[in-house]
Amino acid sequence: MELRNLLSAYLLYLREDRGVSDGTAQSYSSDLSDFLDSLDKRGVNHATQLRPLHLTAYTNEMRAQGKSAATIARRISALRSFCKYLVLRRVVDVDLTIQLEAPRMNKKAPKPIRSEELDKLLELPDTEQPTGIRDRAMLELMYATGLRVSELASLNAGQVNPEMGFLLCIGADGRERMVPIGAGGSYWVSRYVQEMSPVAPQEDKSGAALFVNRQGQRLTRQGIWKILKKYAGQLGMDATPQALRRSFASHLLANGADLRSVQEMLGVSSAASLQAYLPAAKPRLTEVYERNHPRAGMKPET
Repeated sequence: MELRNLLSAYLLYLREDRGVSDGTAQSYSSDLSDFLDSLDKRGVNHATQLRPLHLTAYTNEMRAQGKSAATIARRISALRSFCKYLVLRRVVDVDLTIQLEAPRMNKKAPKPIRSEELDKLLELPDTEQPTGIRDRAMLELMYATGLRVSELASLNAGQVNPEMGFLLCIGADGRERMVPIGAGGSYWVSRYVQEMSPVAPQEDKSGAALFVNRQGQRLTRQGIWKILKKYAGQLGMDATPQALRRSFASHLLANGADLRSVQEMLGVSSAASLQAYLPAAKPRLTEVYERNHPRAGMKPET
């Protein structure tokens, strides 16, 4: 069977059987299409021709092209998932990626952004312009909810209820969760939906997209990154969607929120995942404790 036909079947499997978001499926499509382009140059078009050496050659090719470790690791992850699908479909007998090694990465987690800096960031969009209202609503939601950028991109208008102050998020694993959006988020989303006739949410294949571009098409993850980068650059900040997500969690914990509630809002499977957020919150947690615990200031009797 031709590899490009298998890729189409795999992407359909991801959407319909695995319930992944359109953004995630598009990311897999892009990464795996690049791999198939590489195979085309070697005259490999059918699954029966595929060998482990082709995957090794592809990773070496990416290194020679100067691709970052993060890009190589992401594409290898996509290859592993695709090859497991080929085994599942009995197109191949064994997983061809078993001995394929992803590059080691010293991953530095983004630091939380101080609330004063975030206030400045949120106020940057020109809300006299239609896209400025959209950008303000989008930035407010990112900080107010801690959504992943893929979750934000896949939001439909019907999933957000500004009057009730909540949104319904559907994660990459298909699980739903309710997340408060706060007064600021509610206000700017309401303005965005009500006032933006030039860039109003339009029907697309995925439903009524909440955040759209000038053509009325759903904003992609890359589009959201680009918008955030533009505003952060004006302040000389290195703000990313992950940094806003981390700030959301750290600021909640620093102000006394319990781990379980933050875990549910972030949509992470284990409270242990939140350990990375605690160091930044520690000084404020100590302050909250000393201010509120009845025995915090008592000196031991000698």
